[in-house]
Amino acid sequence: MATRRWRLFFSFTFVILALLLIPLQTMVHSEREASGEELIYYIPVEQTVERGLEAFMARSFANAIEEGASHIILEMDTPGGAVDAAGNIALLIQETDIPVITYVKNKAISAGAYIALNTDEIVMAPGATMGSAAVIDGAGNAAEEKTQSYWLSEMRSAAELNGRDPQYALAMADNRIDLPELNAPEGELLTLTAQQAMQVGYAEAIASNRGELLEYLELENAVEIEMQVSFSEQIARFVTHPVVIPILLSIGSLGLVLELYSPGFGVPGIMGISALLLFFFGHMFAGFAGWESMILFVVGFLLIIVEIFVPGFGIFGLLGIGAIIGGMLLASFSTASMIIYIAIALVITTVAAILIFRYFGHRGPMRKVIHTDSTSTEKGYITNETRKELLGQIGETLTPLRPSGSAVFVKERLDVISEGGYIEQGKKVEVVYTAGSRIVVREVKED
Repeated sequence: MATRRWRLFFSFTFVILALLLIPLQTMVHSEREASGEELIYYIPVEQTVERGLEAFMARSFANAIEEGASHIILEMDTPGGAVDAAGNIALLIQETDIPVITYVKNKAISAGAYIALNTDEIVMAPGATMGSAAVIDGAGNAAEEKTQSYWLSEMRSAAELNGRDPQYALAMADNRIDLPELNAPEGELLTLTAQQAMQVGYAEAIASNRGELLEYLELENAVEIEMQVSFSEQIARFVTHPVVIPILLSIGSLGLVLELYSPGFGVPGIMGISALLLFFFGHMFAGFAGWESMILFVVGFLLIIVEIFVPGFGIFGLLGIGAIIGGMLLASFSTASMIIYIAIALVITTVAAILIFRYFGHRGPMRKVIHTDSTSTEKGYITNETRKELLGQIGETLTPLRPSGSAVFVKERLDVISEGGYIEQGKKVEVVYTAGSRIVVREVKED
């Protein structure tokens, strides 16, 4: 009874504290607004630009708006990344009423340069660079003409959005544009240093650190908040990387293939399911996958489990693989890209499975993974004894052979099967092959 009272007391206390924190937070926010104190949000834009970064930035912008931030500063150091993710981030910036400033700490290359051009101001560190924004495909080659034309128009629009000369943005994406005033190498994409960016109006200032940046913005006394990528977002960013996706799919599919050829459920199955769960978790957290894709994955997984433990003709396994692939397509941000990733995974899985089964199937740790045992007479597995002594014996059919029937050999009646077609009753036959209960006979032609 006393324990229950203490539980009620602590529960009531926690509820009261939670209710008190709500007006306290509102009071702090109101006091900051009343005093004219400005709030700055620092958002890191680092590593590859992909859909995981897009999800993180959407959360960060929402927090900044909710907290009443006066400025958002993107601290950028990126080699570029996916065009679609960069486009969505640019749209996020354009739809935000809060001034957005890019601080290029090291490099803003490719998609990073495009994002920076969409912000209200650009400030660069002394050794920073910005540019080299050509579109390439997954193989590292220049994209097709239609995609190039679209990207050039996007670069032009981003430059014109904040009154910058679009000629330099186009030169970042098209190596045919020559800019002799910058002493840029002919036939190469434009990459601006901090000084060059200042010269052509692509940077408003050069700042060595945050202090100099805030001094330029006249925000020395502002409250600073630095957004951090959560652990879940780090996983989401990792597993939605264009290079990581086919690797995860290859591990997942190879693990399931090996599991289908091994008894019970073991390491290959755990490896495959873990890789696929990582894929779906990352895409769900990034906002690409819904519950429908997860349901398809679970159904597919259960069907594969049925195939593993219930011997059949592979129907459950095929349906399970189809359901998982369907879930992948629903979880993808681009159906075309996901089809390519799945195709890459299938090729890798096929080649790896052939190599494993051919060269490692009977040796090393793979002996514990792949079921290679077989039943044989030498190992004591005897279902029916092979009557080798019957070979060459002549007998007579007791019934017609169509092609199976009965025949008698030295007063012993046996079930036999003809080597060829129909043999009538009462015909002479010779035993030509025996294996277990199978006795094959051939008609003896009489002269």
